[in-house]
Amino acid sequence: MHSNQPTAHLLDQPHHDGSELFVTPGQPRLGDRIPVRIRIPAARRAAEVFLRVNRDGNPLYLPAKLDRETSFESWYVAELPVDNTRVNYRWLLTGNQRFEWLTARGCAAYDITDAGDFRITTHSPGPDWMLDTVGYQIFPDRFARSAGADTRELPSWVRPAAWDDAPASDYASINQFFGGDLDGIAEHVAYLSDLGINLVYLTPFFPSLSAHRYDATTFAGVDPLLGGDTALERLSAALHQAGIRVIGDLTTNHTGVTHEWFQTARTDPTSPERGFYYWQDELPIPLKPWLQSFSDQWGGVWPANTDEASVDYIPWLGVPSLPKLNWASAELRRRMLDGPDSVVGRYLGAPFQLDGWRIDVANMTGRYAADDFYDAVARLTRNTVDTVSSNDAMLIAEHFYDTARDMDGDGWQSIMNYSGFIRPAWTWLTRPDTDLRFLDAPTSIPRRAGTAAARAARHFASLVPWSTTARQWNMLGSHDTPRIATITGSRALTEVGAAWLFTYPGIPAFFAGDEGGATGHDGENARTTMPWNQIAAGGGSRWDGSTHAVWRSLIALRRTHKALSHGGLRWVAATDDALVYLRETATERILVALTRAACSDITLPAWLSDAPPTPLFTGHAAVAPTLTSTPTGWHLFADSPSVGIWLLN
Repeated sequence: MHSNQPTAHLLDQPHHDGSELFVTPGQPRLGDRIPVRIRIPAARRAAEVFLRVNRDGNPLYLPAKLDRETSFESWYVAELPVDNTRVNYRWLLTGNQRFEWLTARGCAAYDITDAGDFRITTHSPGPDWMLDTVGYQIFPDRFARSAGADTRELPSWVRPAAWDDAPASDYASINQFFGGDLDGIAEHVAYLSDLGINLVYLTPFFPSLSAHRYDATTFAGVDPLLGGDTALERLSAALHQAGIRVIGDLTTNHTGVTHEWFQTARTDPTSPERGFYYWQDELPIPLKPWLQSFSDQWGGVWPANTDEASVDYIPWLGVPSLPKLNWASAELRRRMLDGPDSVVGRYLGAPFQLDGWRIDVANMTGRYAADDFYDAVARLTRNTVDTVSSNDAMLIAEHFYDTARDMDGDGWQSIMNYSGFIRPAWTWLTRPDTDLRFLDAPTSIPRRAGTAAARAARHFASLVPWSTTARQWNMLGSHDTPRIATITGSRALTEVGAAWLFTYPGIPAFFAGDEGGATGHDGENARTTMPWNQIAAGGGSRWDGSTHAVWRSLIALRRTHKALSHGGLRWVAATDDALVYLRETATERILVALTRAACSDITLPAWLSDAPPTPLFTGHAAVAPTLTSTPTGWHLFADSPSVGIWLLN
């Protein structure tokens, strides 16, 4: 039910973020003094405003000065001293018994920890081109087959599938082989250009014994089933010629059990490769219970017929085919991470010219029992990426959980934002009766109000500097999750989710096929092929042409308006069924309103725009809400799921 009383908007709260309106642009250096600003609505004016800076572990209070003032808000400015490589700061508003903090999590009239403070770092956040990126994930086996694919001899592990077959939903799907290859991708570069994406993320291309290729047998070359090294060279050249960058996918947490390093380690205990892995006789806890605890969580992937005695190593998550790497080994670091001749460095240089890496299960890399080499792995990888590419390549980490400990600025540049974007989006857009799993949780996806979704997104964004937030890899799903169209069960709600993705701070990225309404109820079943015959025809049972048109339109909007890629984020309203926010730069203000159902209870202040806003987007399944000027302000109304994007005067 909806109240007849208008919902209080959030524009009556003080605001600060790390965008150009509030923090002087540029990479800070140790010793700099940076002007930072806060805007305070007229109803919340303070007698005094202070900037509290955590310097050398101790708080320092600096008075802020009134910078400018209008009838509806005041702007204050203070100088932020960059006296540490990472600086935490917050604002204090005082006067007339008022003592109120403003942090990245919002306002608090009580004392709070530093966990939600704004942050700034002297470490480079990554190349500026990341801010203008729209990412597209390709699972090579499922994207497109070239003519050459039919001439290749198939290994014994392959279970061939017809291109239009449905992907399996069980563990046996790892052998289901559709035969897509790198030349097949190259043949569809024109499609990618027309869609508007400018970065391709390839899941692994190394030889392996599975379709997903996360169980590499070597890192020395490209899988012949994908066309080999020369096919990656051709694809990289074709993408770059079209103005599209490309990154690869690397497993630093494990290899395949048939990897050449692991085979040497098993046959020669005196070899340096022996130190690349963990072994059962070194395990500080009993093997079977440790493995079984993971197997139970991940659906019983520890096969019942596996001979435990033959598993003399430590498998990752109890999967016998994936032995875990031991990063105590200096030789492993040299071969895998360190310098232009390492695995990381080799593919960034000629002839492959990758533009960076995505690191698989980065949150577990280097962590095992008492060992924690996580930071060392992240920093060494980052150093090689920066050195080989002259600081022009990206390094993104797969990460599912709390990043507060793991994003210190000199390791990964960005993460796949499962916690800060996918989870909030799913919980707001999911069907009420869903039985789909909530990522790794032992329960179905909970359906939550927009207030909870916004609070969760804001909470996780507070863990990192704004420069990182602007480069987070945001998604509605990936090759490891159900498809967003299946989660929502609704074209209109899928459209609402896409609008959120393409208008939110960070890198919008999606799995190939999402733009055509691809479906899938788990990470295996969602790895669908691209139905090229239906795409050419404009639609079919596996391709929704109108959905494709909407995603293409949203991508173009994202790349046209700087406020959507570089602007700050100011939450305007959040209710059960509506999310409203502003994206702002010094020259452009865009209002975004998303509703998952009918909404008539939001009124925004008249000062928000002094002329009728200009609509920027027309949806297909989702309606366009109305924004009407009334004596009390701008009234937002929608009678069903809706997307409204306006340029404000």
